[in-house]
Amino acid sequence: MTEAVKKPKKPRGKAALLEGRCIACGARCQSACPVDAIQMNEAGEPIIDASKCIGCVKCVKVCPAQAIEMAFTPEEKRILDELAAAAAGAPVEEELDPEEAALKEKLAAYRGVWVFIEQTEGEAAKVSWELLGKGKELAAARNCPLCAVVMGDQVEHLCRQAMGYGAETVYLMDAPVLRHYRTEAYQKSLCALVEKYKPEVILMGATGLGRDLAGVVATVLATGLTADCTGLSIDKGNLMQTRPAFGGNIMATIVCDKFRPQMSTVRPHVMPMPEFDPSLKGEIVREPVPVAEDEVQVKVLDILMDKGGSKVDIAGAEFIISGGRGMMAKENFGLLEELAEVLGGVVGASRSAVDAGWMPQDRQVGQTGKTVRPKVYIACGISGAIQHLVGMQDSDVVIAINRDPEAPIFEVASYGIVGDLFQVIPSLTAKLKALKGARSGA
Repeated sequence: MTEAVKKPKKPRGKAALLEGRCIACGARCQSACPVDAIQMNEAGEPIIDASKCIGCVKCVKVCPAQAIEMAFTPEEKRILDELAAAAAGAPVEEELDPEEAALKEKLAAYRGVWVFIEQTEGEAAKVSWELLGKGKELAAARNCPLCAVVMGDQVEHLCRQAMGYGAETVYLMDAPVLRHYRTEAYQKSLCALVEKYKPEVILMGATGLGRDLAGVVATVLATGLTADCTGLSIDKGNLMQTRPAFGGNIMATIVCDKFRPQMSTVRPHVMPMPEFDPSLKGEIVREPVPVAEDEVQVKVLDILMDKGGSKVDIAGAEFIISGGRGMMAKENFGLLEELAEVLGGVVGASRSAVDAGWMPQDRQVGQTGKTVRPKVYIACGISGAIQHLVGMQDSDVVIAINRDPEAPIFEVASYGIVGDLFQVIPSLTAKLKALKGARSGA
């Protein structure tokens, strides 16, 4: 009987530095090496001890300048060529180190994209439906199911709505203990679901409730959380989470590649609202609530609705006329009010205008204010700092009015007017009034 010839293992090679490529990034390769095979010289460049290297490729992966590669001996190259020829195009199975193999096995146990449906008195927050639209894209990219989580008391009707927005499965926890949001009750309930079904992605709205719940759930599950995301995508199985960083001066993309689930919160109106399709069907999975009323330390005695503020929903407006530092004074916002009245819109403001006391805080658009997606956004006397652009850059049409032709706002504007806003706005208002008058007269 002929004994089968054992196929040689794929060589792993040794790490080697490419001359002239290192940028002295701060010893990332040294910190990534599990066997202390890398030391740094005075110039901040790695010195690799080939006798210690185990070919784990971690230093290669972490190098931002691609300054390290795997080097092979002539014999190893010969084996690689033979394996490639024998495989005839089939992928060669690589040998994983025990740590990497364990991580791969752990991550493989998680599957599915979940959206937490935030609700108050049985009415869902719109951001939850926006996230189902984005979640559908992510689930398609991962070839996995899109699921929704509904918690509350007598909230089964929200399951039907979630299906209409694309959820294939809705996990329902319905009990009096969940009628009002309390961190402890919701945290224990959601963590129980996650531990049982193991989703790979969980999305929540960056609201007061969502931020509170996401933070405590991520802490209990010992996983990562990226707050206030403005962009989400999938790359090589990982969720790419983009958000403003360093005070909004740059956009950072964050990856949680070693822990699951991957958790993100997204501000309202950042993602487009999907179309509701009543014909879509799904499955409702009813789960018991793992917490009793007497186990929850916090009790809701009364609910006081906020009746203050300007009572203007700037985030939901289709026409927004915003003023910045260029408005010069509080009374000058009357020009914007008049234009907003003609257009049927609302008046917004930049942070500098709010900080100056010219407009209330609930009218602020930007990173520390509200994110808006109007049909038309008119920026008056706003330079266009990145913190402001984050909040309005997804508007359908952006019209910028500014005396400075180099103002950053013009880079995102659909139309730009370089001129004195105290002349442009009254002229624009008068012209629109005349057009409306002529149309109504006809």
